[in-house]
Amino acid sequence: MVTDVINSNDLHKVDPVFGQMSFDNHEQVVFCNDKDTGLKAIIGIHNTVLGPALGGTRMWDYKNEWEALNDVLRLSRGMTYKSAITGLNLGGGKAVIIGNAKTQKTPELMRKFGAFVHSLSGKYITAEDVGMTTADMDTVREVTPYVTGISESLGGAGNPSPITAYGVFMGMKAAAKYKYGSDVLEGKSVFVQGIGNVGEALVEHLVDEGANVTITDISQERLEAVSAKYGATIYSGNDIYAETMDIYAPCALGATINDETIYKIKAQIIAGAANNQLALEAKHGPILQERGIVYAPDFLINAGGIINVYAELEGYDRKEIMRKTENIYNTTLEILNNAKTDNITTNQAAMRMAEARIEARKKENSK
Repeated sequence: MVTDVINSNDLHKVDPVFGQMSFDNHEQVVFCNDKDTGLKAIIGIHNTVLGPALGGTRMWDYKNEWEALNDVLRLSRGMTYKSAITGLNLGGGKAVIIGNAKTQKTPELMRKFGAFVHSLSGKYITAEDVGMTTADMDTVREVTPYVTGISESLGGAGNPSPITAYGVFMGMKAAAKYKYGSDVLEGKSVFVQGIGNVGEALVEHLVDEGANVTITDISQERLEAVSAKYGATIYSGNDIYAETMDIYAPCALGATINDETIYKIKAQIIAGAANNQLALEAKHGPILQERGIVYAPDFLINAGGIINVYAELEGYDRKEIMRKTENIYNTTLEILNNAKTDNITTNQAAMRMAEARIEARKKENSK
């Protein structure tokens, strides 16, 4: 009888889904594969207590499938808490498509992905994320109604990026109010890392307020375009984390606050649009607290995007979208003050608030 031999290097791959730290009691994980279109995708549904799981689809050229799995699990979990703390009747979900969005994305691939989304019968509703556009969501809409962030011409709320940026701006101002006693950002040095659609919109708000904005991105072309448009300074150093600044705004991918960077950071406030900024919440949150760095929880202040697409499901107008997004300011201040009162990290305080809402709904549903 032939038996498989497990290499010692592969031992960490035992229980690849349920054994992942980021699994955190996900309700469902769906692996999607289609040979004809080349689609390889993973849909993570973390929690649907408050409502259907809504979260964007990210297309990224991951190094391997393990990296993609960990990303979708962390992102979908974050969406649960994002919706809960924002007061939306939505659960948490996310999807990732493995591949290069610039060279491998096709309408056929997007439609096939939409068919997988449709097969979940509304338990997961998708939207736009990194590597995706409003036009892509319009393509998905051809095969399923379970998609948001479609064009305004089709009855959607359009590109959520400007609203996401505005929510981050509100959260940043609240953090400044907590730290400095004033939410005026004029004269503050702000480093924005990542100037995609959200990052650029954030730069515009900051420049309009009179902040001293420095930008960094992997694309030199984007840097030059945004710098020319808004007058922001292009970062020319070698280590952004070691620079002296008032506010660090990570707006690219997550986990930039990690073992290598956390003791370098000289910023007094961290407030950005990226998801999962803390590589290890339980470790890096307390270190920021000890160092006196105010961390505005990412899943709270970057919720403007989901507020925007939720409008498509609930039918509220632009005025209500802006009102809900501006309220991120008040919630951020409440979280920061709760953390201080209870002597816990700001991330823990935000999680407590979100989990309390989920537990309350569980009790209601069990009656």
